[in-house]
Amino acid sequence: MPAAPRKAGTGFSLLNYLRGVRAELKRITWPTPRATIMTTVAVLVMVSITCLFFLVVDQAIGLGIRFLFGIGG
Repeated sequence: MPAAPRKAGTGFSLLNYLRGVRAELKRITWPTPRATIMTTVAVLVMVSITCLFFLVVDQAIGLGIRFLFGIGG
């Protein structure tokens, strides 16, 4: 069975793709520099709190295991 003929204009066009990308980029609501800074600070604070939490939990578990098995100094 022969392949169906292609309709004109249905092929991939890099130029049309890039035009579509450009049109979509214009619709994006970009955050203000202040909002970006505030979000970055919030992320850094949360990462720091999470790191401290896991440090404390790791040390507590390590201390518990050393106490339980009598290893270490």
